[in-house]
Amino acid sequence: MIDTLDKRMSAQDVVAELRDGMTIGIGGWATRRKPMALVREIIRSDLKDLTIAAFGGPDVGMLCAAGKVRKLIFPFVSMDQIPLEPYFRKARQSGAIEVLELDEGQFQLGLRAAAMQIPFLPTRIGIGTDLLNQSGFDFKTVKSPYSDAEELVAVPALELDAALIHAQKSDQKGNLLVTSPDPMFDEIFARAARKTYALVEQVVSTEELNMRENSRYAIVERARITGVVEAPYGAHPTSADPAYQLDLPHLKEYAASAKSEDGWGAYHAKYIADGEKSYVDSVGGAAAIEALNKPTY
Repeated sequence: MIDTLDKRMSAQDVVAELRDGMTIGIGGWATRRKPMALVREIIRSDLKDLTIAAFGGPDVGMLCAAGKVRKLIFPFVSMDQIPLEPYFRKARQSGAIEVLELDEGQFQLGLRAAAMQIPFLPTRIGIGTDLLNQSGFDFKTVKSPYSDAEELVAVPALELDAALIHAQKSDQKGNLLVTSPDPMFDEIFARAARKTYALVEQVVSTEELNMRENSRYAIVERARITGVVEAPYGAHPTSADPAYQLDLPHLKEYAASAKSEDGWGAYHAKYIADGEKSYVDSVGGAAAIEALNKPTY
């Protein structure tokens, strides 16, 4: 008998369910809790022409460098201590990708509208700025139906075909625990998406999750989770606090690679091409990742 509540998948299984041209949301924030093992698996695949929506970090930069991105919807693409992600910068300056740049609040409202299954949410954000004058996108306004009759920006729903998020633990049913101090907006990504895939550090039994005491760490209902991928250290080089911190020396090496003509090719060959087991070994192994110092922001 098939256990329909067993949502465990491999990274390859997840990527096999994605299609060219999809709109994919990537959770996390800059260098915090990015589902990097899934990002690297997309890079190894034949997927192309993707629309990526993210509070971007090296996930976005690497996908741009690999030629996977057709369009990017974003409020920023940064690696925190390295303010501007270099491969994103190359892609944008060369015109290799289409962009829709939103204020952080607008981006969140777009996800919330999709999560609520409504066409838009009104806001004052962007009024009087060039955010509303971007080529290739026609922002609409709406008038308040109440006595104030205020004109507001209508932020359209940011509907996702799939969302990729990270969590510290899960059971096979998709009950997630995010024990980091920075759950950010991952639950909204999950609710805005038709399918959500969670990359987790560890899959444990439901009993081990101890949901009675840990329910506050369960960011989204398990019904929203399509698949769970166990990948220890799968957020590296971003952080999965408290288990491990961002790897600033590695991020500096990655950023420096963008300065040379074949820098991406060299980085890809060294760290990505041979798969995730090889990746963890190539960055120093589990002990090195766990010994990373907590950064100062």
